[in-house]
Amino acid sequence: MEHAKQTKYGSSERKDAGDSGSVLNGHFDGMVKRPAAGTGRSAAPQAPAAEPGSHRSAASVMESWKEDRTRSVEDNEMSLPSLAAAYTTILRGLGEDPQRQGLLKTPWRAATAMQFFTKGYQEKIIDVMNDAIFDEDHDEMVIVKDIDMFSMCEHHLVPIFGRVHIGYLPNKRVLGLSKLARIVEIYSRRLQVQERLTKQIAVAITEALHPTGVGVVIEATHMCMVMRGVQKMNSKTVTSTMLGVFREDPKTRDEFLTLIRS
Repeated sequence: MEHAKQTKYGSSERKDAGDSGSVLNGHFDGMVKRPAAGTGRSAAPQAPAAEPGSHRSAASVMESWKEDRTRSVEDNEMSLPSLAAAYTTILRGLGEDPQRQGLLKTPWRAATAMQFFTKGYQEKIIDVMNDAIFDEDHDEMVIVKDIDMFSMCEHHLVPIFGRVHIGYLPNKRVLGLSKLARIVEIYSRRLQVQERLTKQIAVAITEALHPTGVGVVIEATHMCMVMRGVQKMNSKTVTSTMLGVFREDPKTRDEFLTLIRS
């Protein structure tokens, strides 16, 4: 069967506005309600909400990779019972009996699994980057390709999986190679759309390293297109973000695209 491919090269800036908090690199301040005073943890400060139709300031964008987590291990423990109860309600709504043997522990298993699927909310990019940025007089392209990626579609809560290809041109600083895969893991383990995920990875690398350019390409299968809806088994979605010289210089961009397909 012929593969259907939906290709999106170069995504545009997204407008960020919301009632519950500002958005920084897809990281929502104020999304998670913190316990009230007296529980042993102070409430995290919330940035003011963006005005409708407004764009993020350049300063906000450049600091977004350093933002605090929106969820902690303690939050997981506190929210697990309510998540499990929600899954019990879902089972009943589906016409199932949550008390039958095969489903007795399913709500707790499903709640724990969902927390793992979205564990990227518990991690910060700065924790990954800080001890792995090295001064190096290297200005040739660095590429790590075929990085496995698993994420969750924020529209249907079903899996997205595929491969990520990352390339950058260093500007006197390089990043430990495994950290590129860690960046993918942090942003993909959240509720996502592929377009935003692609840009978040590229922007995080740009903010941390200030390289001459960055290119990110993601090829992924969306189960919301395979298991439901149009049910196209062999469809793939390809998105890219090109920053700096990767966007401005066709030869650099072509070299990157050729190498990741070789």
